Amino acid sequence: MDKFEDRLVVPQKFKLLMFGLIGIGIISLVAGFVTNPDRAWANYLLNNYYFVSLAIGAAFFGAIQYISQSGWSAAFKRVPEAMASYVPVAAIFFLLMYFGMHSLFHWSHEGITTTDALLAHKAPYLNVPFFFIRVALFFGLWIFMIRLLRKISLREDAEGGMTHFYNSEKYSKVIIFIIAISFTLFAIDMIMSLQPHWYSALFAAKSFIAAFLHAATVITLIVIILNKVGHYTMLNRSHLHDFSRYIFMLAIIWGYFNFVEFMLIWYGNIPEETVFYVNRSNGAFGVLFFANIIINWFIPFLFLMPRMTSRSKVFLLPVIVIMMVGQYTELYYYIWPSVLHEAKFGILEIGTYLGFLGLFALVVSTTLSKANLIPKNHPYLEESIYHQF
Repeated sequence: MDKFEDRLVVPQKFKLLMFGLIGIGIISLVAGFVTNPDRAWANYLLNNYYFVSLAIGAAFFGAIQYISQSGWSAAFKRVPEAMASYVPVAAIFFLLMYFGMHSLFHWSHEGITTTDALLAHKAPYLNVPFFFIRVALFFGLWIFMIRLLRKISLREDAEGGMTHFYNSEKYSKVIIFIIAISFTLFAIDMIMSLQPHWYSALFAAKSFIAAFLHAATVITLIVIILNKVGHYTMLNRSHLHDFSRYIFMLAIIWGYFNFVEFMLIWYGNIPEETVFYVNRSNGAFGVLFFANIIINWFIPFLFLMPRMTSRSKVFLLPVIVIMMVGQYTELYYYIWPSVLHEAKFGILEIGTYLGFLGLFALVVSTTLSKANLIPKNHPYLEESIYHQF
């Protein structure tokens, strides 16, 4: 047997558990649509965006590894590839959001432009047909590039040589620009336009950084889980340190963008900008403002800065789990005040999240099982396996 042969066989119990979670999600959403459609659509949008941002962030992470010719991460590239495979599934869910437009987006209401001058000015961009044309275009580009890079990656495994590696590097330079531009516009469409009278020049870039940050945390989590169940036996403290550096670095950038956005809006004191924070300054939303900073910036900064803790699964795993919660609370902070205007959290929110989590985990694990976990013909594989510093 090839010394680099490492195939994942997804246990039947795991599949049944994920189907169970999907069932919980379906029941929760159906009950939500019956009892409170607006709240159900808010959950639908939040979880759709949550998991597609992980998939797109993972695709960006994988492309960066090729462009920078990183040796340490070569052995683990199947994980971001598998996460990115969720994008076609997410595309279907976002197209189905057509039926919830009026519950989510104030600007989609018929006749709104006759009574709102600002929305009338934005109508050439914020209209339902053009909205879904953009959604179709974004997902079409993402799916095409992700599948192209995956195809080249599998050919590299089968045929070897440097040609496929150079092609991966070449197309990675294309996909990072596609993602950087399209995902920032996607964030504006899906999140910022929920409050169409508000405007922030930094929101789109901040959303892109958040996707990259949380994707890096989930990639690290999946690698650690696979190592725990007997795969990626080469994983060592040096690998963990490099994964931690990504999380640490991106958390600092996320914190910087959040601070700059708030500081500029506070200093400028322009009503079109300050309305965002005014609507979120009281009650649970006011608490979430500080909770997001603590979870998504302070905790990773505090626990991943020391060399000892950044190389330890004991410290790294809790930080990752906390940051997964942080991604949810950040999106909740954006969506709930705009759609429902009050903080509500209960069985509907938990059940919907579990359903999407089960679907995401099922898609990722299935994709991981379809190819050798270790890219045996990657030119930097030996460097990755014996990575030490």
